[in-house]
Amino acid sequence: MFAQNRPLIMGILNVTPDSFSDGGSYQHIDEIVKKARQMVADGADIIDIGGESTRPGSTVVKVEDEIARVIPVIKRLVEEIDVPISIDTYKAEVARQAVLAGAKIINDIGGGKFDPDMPDVMATSGAYVVLMHNRMPNMSETDCITAITGELTVYDDIVQDVMTELKDCVELVKAAGVSEDKIILDPGIGFAKTVEGNVELMRRVGELHSLGYPLLLGVSKKGTIGHLLGGLDVANRLEGTVAATCFAVSQKVHIIRVHDVLENARAAKVMKALV
Repeated sequence: MFAQNRPLIMGILNVTPDSFSDGGSYQHIDEIVKKARQMVADGADIIDIGGESTRPGSTVVKVEDEIARVIPVIKRLVEEIDVPISIDTYKAEVARQAVLAGAKIINDIGGGKFDPDMPDVMATSGAYVVLMHNRMPNMSETDCITAITGELTVYDDIVQDVMTELKDCVELVKAAGVSEDKIILDPGIGFAKTVEGNVELMRRVGELHSLGYPLLLGVSKKGTIGHLLGGLDVANRLEGTVAATCFAVSQKVHIIRVHDVLENARAAKVMKALV
């Protein structure tokens, strides 16, 4: 997947009513397919399908409802577009069915920890797996709010601590049988971290290469971008996201996860030529 000698652009496509950026925009399957095709035309190398908003404090979706949202979409996209499909879920049964439907990547914000069956599903699926750093115990609204404001946001050295905790995630899934060449790591910007912590982690993201796995960075339109721009809302964070994408390219991040594919893909292409 990483033989192209350039960062891959992962386009975010949420089929949810409450995602912080595009929630509710693409709930009809034909509209979803049309949007995915446009993302590919704009430069997406991967399409990441999410059936539950993973913003902190969002509503938890039942497994059967999430499956009903994402599986028909994945089946259509596998038939109609030529790039790999990723499933953004921390639920093992959703991941299992998504891979059966044709998804090639399991993107787990829980790092394999939220669902005890997830490591085994990852191993038996043969899919690539994205393990995100996330100290939250689960995605319930109460726990998320606690994680945003409480002791889980305290680190001795955020980069070293994130690296240590990501190693634990790696060992968890490797023990279940996941191959090392299938593992991708995400530092988890915006999850159980303060704004200052997010900035420090982004600034030093290159240090995570020492772990020996491809890196994914997802900062698109997140609150830290808005904070750095003086409190701008989600609709006005594109330029800040593009700046973060350019920095990610300079730090040799392998996959950059974004909402606005065209602008970020173009910026990444130019930045790659310059570094």
